[in-house]
Amino acid sequence: MIEEEKAITILIQPFKGVQSESVEFVAKEIRKIYPKVKTLDPIDIPENTYYKPRNRYRADALISFLSKNTKEGFVTIGLTSKDISATKGNVKDFGIMGLGFRPGNACIASSFRLDKKNTHDQFFKIAVHELGHTQGLKHCPSKKCFMRSAEGKNPTDEETGFCEKCKQALIKKNWKFSSI
Repeated sequence: MIEEEKAITILIQPFKGVQSESVEFVAKEIRKIYPKVKTLDPIDIPENTYYKPRNRYRADALISFLSKNTKEGFVTIGLTSKDISATKGNVKDFGIMGLGFRPGNACIASSFRLDKKNTHDQFFKIAVHELGHTQGLKHCPSKKCFMRSAEGKNPTDEETGFCEKCKQALIKKNWKFSSI
């Protein structure tokens, strides 16, 4: 018997400027595999997360902001169209598509670096990848898994779903895969 954890609610927090159609698509796709999802009203992106030298927003600062406003039993994913960055190795300000801590109660996804084709689908894949990190998942070696490392590129068009190992880890956390 699989031991399940208490179900959380995923809160989708759009930041002003992100397309409402993108937010609606991401929410609809997440609900297919995790039904407890609530979309919040768009809010301003916090000014203290802006990194002026590169005209970007710091992903870790955005996660910190979201995390402080996330109560127990919830996980918040912020959605933005702004360029975001994080420190990677010796690079202080590396541009990224998303960031999520493992485990965590908040993560961020950005549409800024996505290809102009299949934008909604790519945005969903970035969002669900970062949510996977909040649920404790590491990067996966499977090239078709949502949890693969982007390795500085955008491999979302090659991803087809969670691999069996990642899927099983999420099922223990009340994720449902019967509708996919």
